[in-house]
Amino acid sequence: MSKRFIFSSESVGEGHPDKVCDTISDAVLDACLAEDKRSRVACETYAKSNVVVVGGEITTRAKLDYAAIAREAIRDIGYVNDDDVFHADKVFVNLYVTTQSPDISQGVDAKAAVGKKKAEQGAGDQGLMFGYACDETPELMPSPIMFAHRLGRELTRIRKAGKLAPWLRPDAKTQVSVEYVDDEPVRITNVVISTQHAEDVKHTTIEEFCIEQVVKKQLPKELLTKDTLYLINPTGRFVVGGPQGDTGLTGRKIIVDTYGGWGRHGGGAFSGKDPSKVDRSAAYMGRYVAKNVVAAGLAKRCEVQFAYAIGYPDPVSVYVNTFGTAQGGLTDDAVTDAVQRVFSFKPADIVKQLDLLRPIYLKTTNYGHFGKTDADLTWEATDKAKALQKAAK
Repeated sequence: MSKRFIFSSESVGEGHPDKVCDTISDAVLDACLAEDKRSRVACETYAKSNVVVVGGEITTRAKLDYAAIAREAIRDIGYVNDDDVFHADKVFVNLYVTTQSPDISQGVDAKAAVGKKKAEQGAGDQGLMFGYACDETPELMPSPIMFAHRLGRELTRIRKAGKLAPWLRPDAKTQVSVEYVDDEPVRITNVVISTQHAEDVKHTTIEEFCIEQVVKKQLPKELLTKDTLYLINPTGRFVVGGPQGDTGLTGRKIIVDTYGGWGRHGGGAFSGKDPSKVDRSAAYMGRYVAKNVVAAGLAKRCEVQFAYAIGYPDPVSVYVNTFGTAQGGLTDDAVTDAVQRVFSFKPADIVKQLDLLRPIYLKTTNYGHFGKTDADLTWEATDKAKALQKAAK
């Protein structure tokens, strides 16, 4: 009997209130790293109505105008319409920032300290991180999340171009449900798009545009059928959006940021954190490892988990799961052994291998941290595939 199921993933646009906050936090991080690559940054942002709160622990030699950074991020997203309550030039920006705790700092610094096990750079926090890859799409990502990202990215492109649909506004959510038979995607069962819009546009106009100009041009034609259900602005109206309509907070879209619920997530958010925080850097490393395992042909699906103790350089565990898809007679133990021979998972080595002390993080904020083709996002490279093939022999 064939195995049949439907799996759904969602994405959100740049103007979603949580993504507004992620964007501001990553803009602060990039500004710090542009002037001081040794910056320690844990930046959180909150937004509601016409108020933005930027807080956290930041130790840096960079001289920053946080309000200007926040306003520029909001402006780039597109909150510049005259009727926006949340407007780049009108928001009140409140700042609550201190330096990094010295107790955390001594754990991260590559030097000896009383009670510290090793005089190496340690993990910036305890925790567990996952990485995932599969051979379902060219990006080696699950189909539902990649399809949802495509729709959101296209809505933003059209909105910022400003001609085809001038009624589009920044806030948006997309969702795609894919039916699988024997773990292979066979059709898209439904598509949901909720997009903020100007007051004077008709719902029928929005519905027709989203189906014809976005969905049918971005999703695989062979997976769309006569039975595919399209739910476009299903409440009938979405004029009030962004932080006016809902509170935004950094780090609340972690499943959107990763694998759309398909691969597991350790719980730590990414945006606003420098790479000494393994919540971010080790999750990127996990993606790098899993993607190279799949690219090497060692497995069709791969999930990697690391766990760390704060202040300690070595992971306390490394686990590789291929879900029974390991190739060429390999076992998960054999794949794990090959992975550990090819990669180092110490925080300092992760930063060095992936060249993470650069202002690259605004490129990650929207439409997923994984599955992109930008060369700056080094964890998407498959340059270790041959080394893994050799190590697995």
